[in-house]
Amino acid sequence: MQGEPLPDAKRTRATGKDRGVQMPPVRILVVDDSGPFLRFIISTLQTVPEVRVICSASDGFEAVQKAVELRPDLILLDIGLPGQNGIEAARQIRRVAPESRIIFVSQESSADVVEEALSLGGRGYVLKTSAGSDLVAAVEAVICGKQFVSSALSPYTFTHS
Repeated sequence: MQGEPLPDAKRTRATGKDRGVQMPPVRILVVDDSGPFLRFIISTLQTVPEVRVICSASDGFEAVQKAVELRPDLILLDIGLPGQNGIEAARQIRRVAPESRIIFVSQESSADVVEEALSLGGRGYVLKTSAGSDLVAAVEAVICGKQFVSSALSPYTFTHS
């Protein structure tokens, strides 16, 4: 599946005014260089009827290429990627696919890194150690136009929203 687009499917999005209306799913690109964690993210997202993982990538260069090619609605982006890290990939994605929203999913918990990620236009930041409990909530929040930051980072104050 890595690097290959997946078929799109229509699902019913039962949120707000759209309750019961046939809507196209939120199309997601998942970027992580760890095969087991990538599979975890994809299997977790399969439990959310409003979303569809359309492709995966394993490095920052491929993430930018897939963002240009597929124009996903949402990108789940690791920071510690080979070749080009997720921060630099996000800078490029903002230029070439500004309509794609980004949620960073990383093991990096430094307040400075989180602040930089959010300042680049990231709509969410999920710690990998909290992904089991936070990933779906983050995706749902960002779909609804909100920002999400893992609760483990709550002692910090982030200025970008």
